[in-house]
Amino acid sequence: MSTVHPPLATAEALLADGTTVELRPLGPDDHRAVLDLHAAGMSEESRRMRFFGVSRNAPRQAADRLCGPPRAGLLALGARAGEELVGEADCELLDGPPETAELALAVADRWHHRGVATLLLEHLVHAARAAGIRFFEADTLHGNHAVHQVFADLGLPVERRYVQGEVRIRVPLDERDERYRSAVDERGRSADVASLAALLRPASVAVVGASRREGSVGRTVLTKIRQGGFAGPLWVVNPHADEIAGTPAHSSVSALPAVPDLAVLAVPAGAVPAVAEECGAVGVRALVVLTSGLGPQEARGLMRACRRYSMRLVGPNSLGMAQTDPAVRLDAEFGGAFPRPGTAGVAVQSGGVGIALLSRLAWLGIGVSSFVSLGDKYDVSGNDLLQWWEADGRTDLALLHLESFGNPRAFARTARRVTGSIPVLTVDAGRSTAGRRGAASHTAAASTPTVTREALFRQAGITATRSIDELVEAAALLCALLRAQPLPAPRGAVAVVSNAGGIGILAADACAEAGLELPELPAELGRLLPPGASVRNPVDTTAAIGPTELALFLRALEHEPTVDAILVCLVPTALGTTPAQDPVRALLEGPARRRVPIAAVLLDQQVPVRYRTCADGGVLPAYSDSVAAARALAHARARARWLAEAPPAPAEAPDCDRSTARSLIDGYLTAHPDGGWLDPLSTADLLEAYGLPLTTAVWARDEHTAVAAANGLRTLGHEGKVALKAYWPGQVHKSALGAVRTGLGTEAEVGSAYRDFTERFGAELAGAVVQPMAAPGVELLAGVVQDRVFGPLVVLGAGGTAADVLADRAVRLAPLSERDLTTMVTELRSAPLLTGSAGAPAVDLAAVRSVLARLSHLADDFPELVEADLNPVILRPDGALCVDARVRLERRPSFDPYLRRLRRPAAAEGK
Repeated sequence: MSTVHPPLATAEALLADGTTVELRPLGPDDHRAVLDLHAAGMSEESRRMRFFGVSRNAPRQAADRLCGPPRAGLLALGARAGEELVGEADCELLDGPPETAELALAVADRWHHRGVATLLLEHLVHAARAAGIRFFEADTLHGNHAVHQVFADLGLPVERRYVQGEVRIRVPLDERDERYRSAVDERGRSADVASLAALLRPASVAVVGASRREGSVGRTVLTKIRQGGFAGPLWVVNPHADEIAGTPAHSSVSALPAVPDLAVLAVPAGAVPAVAEECGAVGVRALVVLTSGLGPQEARGLMRACRRYSMRLVGPNSLGMAQTDPAVRLDAEFGGAFPRPGTAGVAVQSGGVGIALLSRLAWLGIGVSSFVSLGDKYDVSGNDLLQWWEADGRTDLALLHLESFGNPRAFARTARRVTGSIPVLTVDAGRSTAGRRGAASHTAAASTPTVTREALFRQAGITATRSIDELVEAAALLCALLRAQPLPAPRGAVAVVSNAGGIGILAADACAEAGLELPELPAELGRLLPPGASVRNPVDTTAAIGPTELALFLRALEHEPTVDAILVCLVPTALGTTPAQDPVRALLEGPARRRVPIAAVLLDQQVPVRYRTCADGGVLPAYSDSVAAARALAHARARARWLAEAPPAPAEAPDCDRSTARSLIDGYLTAHPDGGWLDPLSTADLLEAYGLPLTTAVWARDEHTAVAAANGLRTLGHEGKVALKAYWPGQVHKSALGAVRTGLGTEAEVGSAYRDFTERFGAELAGAVVQPMAAPGVELLAGVVQDRVFGPLVVLGAGGTAADVLADRAVRLAPLSERDLTTMVTELRSAPLLTGSAGAPAVDLAAVRSVLARLSHLADDFPELVEADLNPVILRPDGALCVDARVRLERRPSFDPYLRRLRRPAAAEGK
């Protein structure tokens, strides 16, 4: 094994109490710090536990070993809080057992029970896996209860062997251990929530930079905090004033009478780093930076201060934040209205969107538990807030507006867990129709930003809307369902009831276009309707129906087993000119709590959506347009389906030969440091290692070899024929270039085709691949592309030469679940061709699932595989066969999206 360094040179992460530490490899410059950790930082008893004795030379020997010249097989990580080294974890390859490293840990005594050792271990596990290490072993004393507890809580399986008072511990580093990932999730959630307490539940606040000028940002925030009734001490920092808006002003943060939990900064961009440094030095634990326009230097200074002093940061360029908890009552934002107290958590990246969303929610009557304007999102993100809302005991609905994702796979994993208990809604912002015009393969062409985000939202169970209006419409219904009504059944069968036939037909069209089913209703329900009414769905009650009759009909309808939701569409008529005749009474005088959810469309309503109060105090969502109501019902049905499904199990792909694939990939990248497309034979070897069904192929460098190969393969080909495919490095789309000849049945045809390739492509031609012709079947495209932000994406779609024309594709983020393997097939428009419902026999769906699962594992195991395009994969009732495949490799660092670390904004990196 060559000298190995952890794949992440530096990372910041949170300890269990919310403190930020920096994790980085140990080197010669750390010798003094490592010596101090083992000598001064640890008691004699701790050293005895660590070194199995009390040798005075042990600390220096440890420092010499860990901080000497780089040594093959040694990985050593240190954790620093500020300038202090508070812990280290190291492992070194053993001479005996293969792929096994000896593990050691040390933590300063005063930093015990804060999660230092566990955090170090998580990062060392990641580095060791990337270095090819598969097992940790460690010797401990039987009485070293602290270390035994660390291993017990880690989440990985632990094997123990007792020998004369010592315990030999062996830990397999399984990369797909879901128990370990769940344990890491829980530690991350707990640490995140602890770190956010000073931000979202501060006991005291300082506004830094509030001026005497009315209408200024700082002055506005100060006024709103005071008027909002903040429960704790509120201070103002302005060196040029004695008081601001009746509040005494102090010359600096350090001059305040006490240390605030939270500081809200409204100072010029150039002053932000110095103010942040001062806040951190006195002990402030959270910042909200309203200032915009920070350059790279200011951004780096701000982030250095936040990380060094364990301050969580919202912004910069933030509208502010608000917490409506009665114990806090903090409104530290400069929007136009006070957020109404309630149970909806709201996070936005755009301040303008935040103002609009808060205004519409307040008008609708949906209150807010906490509101955060993320701004440029240097630190606190949507992922952080989801974890806070999951734990705060107040939030039952989450609304997000995110323009970018720092770690989409971690966000998806968090959201998948959170959506199990509270609905999470988002606006799908930044949709692009341009896609990736320069894509090198059909698979890459499919992975546009839009479909990538859609895949993330779908897999996480997030309700994705396309506008603020649609977000509010869906939130109105889901919030009403949380308060009084049940979710619709997963089937989503809707009964449309109207007092005007034309309006009912429009509503039925809207429901059908939203993917909702309109079941037939029993004829006997007609006895409850006036003469001339139609009980077909949509139901036309006619304008003659009164409130009492409509109420009885709705009561009967909600008990129909074929009905999962009811949409009532009412228009004002001359017959309902008095309150007693108004059919809306049937809705409002009835209960909000019903057996199935009910929504109304009131065409004389002047606003898009509002709540109408029912007799039992519950609310009924009323829409002015049937399209909006149908969309909201479809979102509710999608959530019901999500909740009804069992937790997704990881997709299984047995018998994958990872070591062979690793050797092949490493060998290619050593020979081609800039990466490139694998040749056909190497492509076949790589796919074979993961059990992907590539057809038999023979490489031919000249006409004679091609003819001989064809003679040998004809018995395997459909109707005794073969295909000839020209190849040269960098080749993209063979068919479009005329580099494919199919159905060749004689030596003369093969020879003629090869000579034609030679004449057409000249010296560029490297040779040709000879394959037996595959029997016809349904052609699909299956592939992988590595997105630099979202990670590996798996694509399934219509294949062959029609792949780009039809654009019938399903996309998911890897790793896939067993649920993904099914839904990727069923959501294709061409799915009937696969299931046999289009008149043809059903294909082997298990073979399709196997291809997807193996591609998912291949992409997840090797970030260097930046594109894989299997097109076409021919599906038949007796299996699947890929007749053409292309793979592109590129050097990529190993990235574990579930590793605990704080995000590093590009602006603060100066990029």
